[in-house]
Amino acid sequence: MTRQVVGSLLVALVIVAVTIVVVTARLGTTSTAELELREEMQENRIEMQEERLERQEDLREERLEQREDGGGPG
Repeated sequence: MTRQVVGSLLVALVIVAVTIVVVTARLGTTSTAELELREEMQENRIEMQEERLERQEDLREERLEQREDGGGPG
């Protein structure tokens, strides 16, 4: 009976150890600071893309206005 309890405990410890290794490997050991930095960088990229799109739209509008004001060849 004692052997069964010891064997069960060993198996349980192995399962826990394997679970910890698998979870750590999947999630990594990323700290909260690293996650916040990644999130901030992503937000900055999104903001830059939005600004770029806005500038492109402004340029399109300016070109359209110039064409309309100039009357164009015709």
